[in-house]
Amino acid sequence: MSTMERILLALETQGAGGESVLGSIKIAVMPILKVFTMCALGLLMASKYVDILPASGRKLLNGLVFTLLLPCLIFSQLGQAVTLEKMLDWWFIPVNVVLSSIAGSLIGFVVATIIRPPYPFFKFTIVQIGIGNIGNVPLVLISALCRDQSNPFGEYEKCSTDGTAYISFGQWVGAIILYTYVFHMLAPPPEGTFDIDSACVPLKNTSMSDASPAQAPLLANEEGITSTAPNTSKKWKIKDFFAFLYEKLKLKQILQPPIIASILAMVLGAVPFLKKLIFTPDAPLFFFTDSCMILGEAMIPCILLALGGNLIDGPGSSKLGFRTTAAIIFGRLLLVPPVGLGIVTLADKLGFLPPDDKMFRFVLLLQHSMPTSVLAGAVANLRGCGRDAAAVLFWVHIFAVFSMAGWIILYLNILF
Repeated sequence: MSTMERILLALETQGAGGESVLGSIKIAVMPILKVFTMCALGLLMASKYVDILPASGRKLLNGLVFTLLLPCLIFSQLGQAVTLEKMLDWWFIPVNVVLSSIAGSLIGFVVATIIRPPYPFFKFTIVQIGIGNIGNVPLVLISALCRDQSNPFGEYEKCSTDGTAYISFGQWVGAIILYTYVFHMLAPPPEGTFDIDSACVPLKNTSMSDASPAQAPLLANEEGITSTAPNTSKKWKIKDFFAFLYEKLKLKQILQPPIIASILAMVLGAVPFLKKLIFTPDAPLFFFTDSCMILGEAMIPCILLALGGNLIDGPGSSKLGFRTTAAIIFGRLLLVPPVGLGIVTLADKLGFLPPDDKMFRFVLLLQHSMPTSVLAGAVANLRGCGRDAAAVLFWVHIFAVFSMAGWIILYLNILF
């Protein structure tokens, strides 16, 4: 028997889960190839040769996905799957998101300390390694995986509904982390801008002046109430207090459409009467849920086309340099997942996870294995380092095609 024949025979032997090695590779790689193909088509559509997805078109498509299609998918899938008992059983999903961010940030701190990224990108490096994509990419992967008839998680309907529900249940925590921790970490340096070489005016003065119109009326109103109207009714003071709290906690940034959809789905799905009224197939208001399901199905292709189109601007003139970019890719895709595997394994040993739910464990593992969050790139854009974030997102997503395939193969062999 030749060496090649022995290799093929070894690959075709049944593993512990009943799947051959080649079968496991097919199950893991096919969803990645589907994602890569649709992203490549988006990149082609945005290229100068076709140019039907220019920057303005991608912006509109991203807005449509974020404002309508993704919330519809979350609302319909999470609302149908969730109950009060299940939410109590799923408590480790948001905890896992927090632990993933903490562990990833600690790894990012160690990596940044070793490689010493160019000033002022130390905290930027920590964030790019620490904050993974816990929403869009996992949703796409689960959908592509469930469509494969040989997938080990069962029929498409149950596989997709459960996977989407688990992923959606953790998104609200991810949004809070993004618009609090990440927003704070990506604050501009004392010079006022990440583009140090071309810095002309420090942002400190600009930000103070920019902030004053928003803050001055509130402070002025409070002083006016104190000095000119001491007997003003309490309701106006309460209103001003909540307005101040709303601004300080950045609730406007946190309460984005996907988060609102998640909260609504959890509230309505947890109340049996409302669930029967809206989410069951024979419910009088099921037409609304069904409409959301139809719109939600368009989310996957739209977001992949938009993501592929956005990557066309990625490798631009970043100031990070090859060493820092390579360290971010290595840290995010190769150092964070093993730590996540340890966290999930320990939680399973301690009995924190629902018994015999393979999809639950798979989603937890995926939350540690994803590329850098696209929304972290959006926050970076708000803070003035969007060009460098785009470069990181481009290269991380390119290499994630290979790393995710490897990690998924490992996870499937561990779970089955």
